[in-house]
Amino acid sequence: MKKYLITSREFNTDTPAVFRSILQEQLKEHFPDFALYRDKHNPHYAVQADHFLDVCKNFQGLKAFLHQDYKLAAKLGATGVHLTSQQFDDIPHAKELGLEVIISTHTQDEVHIAEAMGADYVTYSPIFATPGKGDPKGVDDLKDINSMTDINIFALGGIISNKEVNLLEDSAIFGFASIRYFQ
Repeated sequence: MKKYLITSREFNTDTPAVFRSILQEQLKEHFPDFALYRDKHNPHYAVQADHFLDVCKNFQGLKAFLHQDYKLAAKLGATGVHLTSQQFDDIPHAKELGLEVIISTHTQDEVHIAEAMGADYVTYSPIFATPGKGDPKGVDDLKDINSMTDINIFALGGIISNKEVNLLEDSAIFGFASIRYFQ
């Protein structure tokens, strides 16, 4: 099962040197297959994104994604972009720039739309209870949608330990994404 590390300002901070150090340690400790720089409130997002990509380049095989801004992702040489569930119309634009696309989904219909529009991956959430994210979908719902689509699905939401990862093992999904699991 693939691992997808998502950064957060609360844990990773927005101070470049500290950010680089924390990210480097997370990547060394967990060896994720994918990583996302996500910070919705950093006024210097592009600068920090460049630091993020620079650190990620030191880890062979790691796919590095930027959040929302597909033009910046292409400009800085990221593997791809992780779009929000409000950005379905941006999927073809990101693909035209040669980017891999992950998009956030919260319903089975959104998963099917993402697949039809050419996204490479989706996050599907929340699978487990997560503060402020609504009722969890659960592993059975995740298994159902996974059996109805060919798109690569990352389970997201409430994955904080190996306990949740183990519950996902028999779902046959592509991977899991998390912030707290990697802290």
